[in-house]
Amino acid sequence: MDAQTWRMGFRCLLLLAFVGSTRSEGGQTCEEVRKLFQWRFVGAVKGLPDSPRAGPDLQVCISKKPTCCTRKMEERYQIAARQDLQQVLQASTSTLKLLISQNAAAFQETLETLIRQAENYTSILFCNTYRNMALEAAAAVQEFFTDVGLYLFGVDVNPEEFVNRFFDSLFPLVYNHLINPSVTDSSLEYSECIRMARRDVSPFGNIPKRVMGQMGRSLLPSRTFLQALNLGIEVINTTDHLHFSKECSRALLRMQYCPHCQGLTLSKPCMGYCLNVARGCLAHMVELNPHWHAYIQSLEELSNAMHGTYDVEHVLLNFHLLVNDAVIQAYLNGQKLAERVNKICGHPVRTPTQSPPCSFDPSKEKHGMKISTRNGEETLANRRKEFINSLRLYRSFYGSLADQLCVNELAAVDGLPCWNGEDLVKSYTQRVVGNGIKAQSGNPEVKVKGTDPVINQIIDKLKHIIQLLQGRSPKPNKWELIQLGSGGGMVEQVSGDCDDEDGCGGSGSGEVKRTLKITNWMPDGMNFTDVKQIHHTSSSSTLDTTGAGCAAGSQPMTFILMGVLMLLPGLW
Repeated sequence: MDAQTWRMGFRCLLLLAFVGSTRSEGGQTCEEVRKLFQWRFVGAVKGLPDSPRAGPDLQVCISKKPTCCTRKMEERYQIAARQDLQQVLQASTSTLKLLISQNAAAFQETLETLIRQAENYTSILFCNTYRNMALEAAAAVQEFFTDVGLYLFGVDVNPEEFVNRFFDSLFPLVYNHLINPSVTDSSLEYSECIRMARRDVSPFGNIPKRVMGQMGRSLLPSRTFLQALNLGIEVINTTDHLHFSKECSRALLRMQYCPHCQGLTLSKPCMGYCLNVARGCLAHMVELNPHWHAYIQSLEELSNAMHGTYDVEHVLLNFHLLVNDAVIQAYLNGQKLAERVNKICGHPVRTPTQSPPCSFDPSKEKHGMKISTRNGEETLANRRKEFINSLRLYRSFYGSLADQLCVNELAAVDGLPCWNGEDLVKSYTQRVVGNGIKAQSGNPEVKVKGTDPVINQIIDKLKHIIQLLQGRSPKPNKWELIQLGSGGGMVEQVSGDCDDEDGCGGSGSGEVKRTLKITNWMPDGMNFTDVKQIHHTSSSSTLDTTGAGCAAGSQPMTFILMGVLMLLPGLW
């Protein structure tokens, strides 16, 4: 039975009790108490008093007046009082728990979609531009994005290692199909030698290191963000099922069910009395509050810092551009690379062969057919912002939880007669203590002793995740980078408020161009027609593969490449 159903049923029975009698005294009947007890515990009423009588064996609900309770009823009521508080707690935390759990699931789903989309973009790049090597590159592309997903979702894989594996696997393909394309089949031993030589000859320049930097800066914060959300759910689940002390259980019984023993089935505790009991029972939970506040603040700081090259969406959806840059850079330096590879691996004994066609079917992934700017409302950054704005409302949640329970659920409205632990009174006259363990030394209703090891364990986990969140919050500086490729073909310069040499497409508003001059080249397997200028504007970008397909024999296409301005002198 959930909390809402229980409360509705209980209120109905209270209404019946009110119609019948407000209080059973002296020789009056205990019928309403019996009805409520039978409904609450779904059992027979055999052995329950028919009328008030002395209760010398009662341990908590002690009264000089006749009582409708027995010792066994008191024991059952004590269990019920603990369950009632847990249900009220769970109802109070349900909105917060739903907020975090739904967003954690949504973020994970969005990241999975981004990974699939980025993998499709990279596959389309090979299919439409480097189709002779596309089939061979498919396994490396799939393995790379599988590792990206594993890392994001908490598996212990090393980003540096899987980035290196990808470029190690890419180099033999680029070498065989673009740098030395006259023959396209070499022995496995020779391809392995080329693969092993990649880190020595550096065919892709600094691009692998840039990819490592981007992946490290963007994947790790997103991974930590997801871990933090899962910990938030764990904190709530733990506090929802805390074990209450014996002193707390007795105080809850006295506050919630002892009035029934006197026939006061409609009474509610006085506000001050309720606050003392609730603050005493939840004193250890209140100790979570400063750490919970810091946890939400750290989540917000990390979320605000995840932009540009720290934004996983920007990095993943632009990964294929760096792959293209890497291939072009290797091609431009092909002669020097061939000489170095020949020194390391020797000359291959090879036979000409026909490369298999690309097997990627874009119709299976409709979102892989076109790259375009995502709707502003759909971006991961905006989702995080909306989530943090909602979560910020709960920064002091655990510090005010006891008060909320009394105000919203448990206590009587001011001005009405209320239960003070002994009888109905106009107001509660005992001292009302504050929140937290230290304030409970003067609590007249609940004795609070020591610390709660479960709460201490949660606090330790929160401290740890806060350190991780704060350690993942980047502090980008202005920078400027000029790099000349070894072949004199690439000139790149970006400056301003960007995060690194990796570009500004995800965070800036102006146009960012990278210039690449190419002379007299058109390698087999690359299809460029009527290409005079390819540019990237941060506000819009399109990779149009409509109608291009990936099968052998498809028509050449114009490849709109984000981030690169390509000038082919032969077409001017």
